[in-house]
Amino acid sequence: MLNLSALISNSRRVAIVGAFTIGAIAFSGPASATPVQLFPFFPAPPMQFAPPPAVEAAPSDNEGVVRELPARLKRQIVSYAGREAPGTVIIDTPNTYLYYVLGGGQAIRYGIGVGRDGFTWSGVQSVTKKAEWPDWTPPPEMIARQPYLPRHMAGGPGNPLGARAMYLGGTVYRIHGTNAPETIGTHVSSGCIRLTNEDVTDLYSRVNVGTRVIVLPMDRRADLAAAVR
Repeated sequence: MLNLSALISNSRRVAIVGAFTIGAIAFSGPASATPVQLFPFFPAPPMQFAPPPAVEAAPSDNEGVVRELPARLKRQIVSYAGREAPGTVIIDTPNTYLYYVLGGGQAIRYGIGVGRDGFTWSGVQSVTKKAEWPDWTPPPEMIARQPYLPRHMAGGPGNPLGARAMYLGGTVYRIHGTNAPETIGTHVSSGCIRLTNEDVTDLYSRVNVGTRVIVLPMDRRADLAAAVR
């Protein structure tokens, strides 16, 4: 007959020896060896890896680049042989220059952007209003041509009138700054005269309400060239 007590005793001894044997295997290997999983029937939690830090794109070579005006369009004092009184503003449309007459045979010359083909004009006006960081309300004529334009835009760096504006008589035309300085020296506007924000701020400080503004026609290129040495 099977001795039940002896069988239980032998089973306990086998279990104890097995446990010590597993422990010995787990701790007898070199430190660099992969540890033995004691209980393979319990799945080990998956290893988690932190995602690599996001790599920022390198800045574009053109980012923050300020295009420098050509030498001829930079603000400068030039000889001027015209007979206009000091303080007069002369718009040389064909050559994209604005002259502020100083007197004594000199003037300050600024590079400007002028009206594109079909939008140039000429005549004599006076400054009737001045504004810093002006709002922009496109006139109905401009809205009719470009219906996508905003009906009103508050003044600020993003406003196409730029930092300063000088309004000419009762017309829709202005001498103003621009948020697109690369257009200086070109025929691009709907008739307004644009300067860089730095230049229009300088001109604004010299011009008063009532200042006379002479806008030369396209065929006056030779006459003005003879007047400027």
